[in-house]
Amino acid sequence: MNNHHVTVLEIDTKALEHNLNYFKQKLKQETKILAVVKAFAYGSDSVLIAKFLENKVDYFAVAYTTEGIALRDAGIKTPILVLHPQIQNLQTLIDYRLEPNLYSFKIFEAFLELADKTLLMNYPIHLKFNTGLNRLGFWHTDIPKILSCLKETKHVKVQSIFSHLAASEDLEEQEFTINQINNFTYIAQQFYNHLDYKPILHILNTSGVINYAKAQYNMVRIGIGLYGFGNNKEETNQLKNTHNLTSIISQIHLINPGETVGYNRAFVAAGSIKSATIPVGHADGLSRRLGNKKGYVIINNKKAPIIGNVCMDMIMVDVTKIDCKEGDKVIVFNNQEMIQHIADVAETIPYETLTSISQRVKKTLK
Repeated sequence: MNNHHVTVLEIDTKALEHNLNYFKQKLKQETKILAVVKAFAYGSDSVLIAKFLENKVDYFAVAYTTEGIALRDAGIKTPILVLHPQIQNLQTLIDYRLEPNLYSFKIFEAFLELADKTLLMNYPIHLKFNTGLNRLGFWHTDIPKILSCLKETKHVKVQSIFSHLAASEDLEEQEFTINQINNFTYIAQQFYNHLDYKPILHILNTSGVINYAKAQYNMVRIGIGLYGFGNNKEETNQLKNTHNLTSIISQIHLINPGETVGYNRAFVAAGSIKSATIPVGHADGLSRRLGNKKGYVIINNKKAPIIGNVCMDMIMVDVTKIDCKEGDKVIVFNNQEMIQHIADVAETIPYETLTSISQRVKKTLK
């Protein structure tokens, strides 16, 4: 079924490529790049993003098996790392030639058993180690048992060993981060000493590349940076916004003094005003906290504050001082400053603002 929602998210491919190249220039030429396209490529469209980046990066990463399947079904042939696979999905993961992150003995042993049963040969697996984030991962004390298991099978091959930095964006946590990196180096060395091949190593995320580029090992993972956000204002200014959310004016109303707008009569007109109704709401990803003039949109190059509460499918904005008509284009956001403002009002971060964009919103490349 075609998506006829007039609210559209345009993905700027020139901005996306600019951001990728910005991070590339921080790296050695031989360092591989893994593009993170989980969560619909941060609220956009993982298939569109992956197709554009396929010949520009070495790896993709998704959170779950179904996300990887969507890329394979779209014809993506680049290696895909599944960051959080579940045991019940392992056979499906193999069927689609996806590569699992094995982070505990339970899933590690389950995959080895399946690999032995189905007679896989050197199937690529990834091992994640916990160095301080305390989310997923083996401990360094697990290495001897892991190595013992690996020596008993030819059905799998360790494609990469990796970890995740907990506070790479916060220079006040530099000591903690450097300790994580040092611990990871120790872990990697144990594998290099005991395997007859050298897996890819990676620990750096976007902020890690910015602050700790010397720890790039063989590969880095770029997520939010691809979509226009660094770990501080200065870095973000070097990047370009990729997400542009637009809509149109559905209807214009003349509101008399004392009349109210929206649910719970949250806005009361102090004088005669003109309001415009726009078909985008909290079901499309706009926080309800943006209501009552805390948020705004741009219409004909002027700010139009949101009045009343944000509805599920609509917002109303004050266009009293804006020359506009029904059908005119509305910019919900088209730059990092607007996205950051939305995040600040909602007391969250740009990650959540972007990933909250509903899948009913049409996605296009520009």
